[in-house]
Amino acid sequence: MCVIETSPVVETRRLVLRAPAPQEAPVIARLADDEAITRMTLRMPHPYALADAEAFVVNVAAQDPARAHTFLICHEDLGPVGVIGLFEDADLAPEVGYWIGRPFWGRGFATEALEGALVWAARRWKRRVLLSGHFADNPASGRVLEKAGFLYTGEVRNQFSLARNAPVRTRRMVWLA
Repeated sequence: MCVIETSPVVETRRLVLRAPAPQEAPVIARLADDEAITRMTLRMPHPYALADAEAFVVNVAAQDPARAHTFLICHEDLGPVGVIGLFEDADLAPEVGYWIGRPFWGRGFATEALEGALVWAARRWKRRVLLSGHFADNPASGRVLEKAGFLYTGEVRNQFSLARNAPVRTRRMVWLA
């Protein structure tokens, strides 16, 4: 019998990845309402309001755990610092997306959270291949993906960014367990 974790918790050296709680919507909104963050994502609007964060928390709670898991990235001392999600989409393998609040940039949280999520995805979610991508004008995200073991596929797609209201050149990457 296969047991599917409906609300897994992933622990790394400094971080805990877990489902967001409704009372955390204000801090999610405060961190995410930054154009420097939203413009580097596909699905986040800008401005990012409290109603967006509340809807996000509800959507995470309603996810099918066989197809998607979204985690709030929490630091042991600093509290919520960002979000990471793994989800099945139109591609052949699930995709990974993440963001870190600007006050927490440059501390290695994205890499640490991604590495923890990848271990969980391989061991518990039983995924052997994951995809991701980064906008061509966001090489920092590419470095995070590379550090976690993603490789460039050579594919570049134009993908629509809600915050930019425009398609953006996206460099595609793959991770193999």
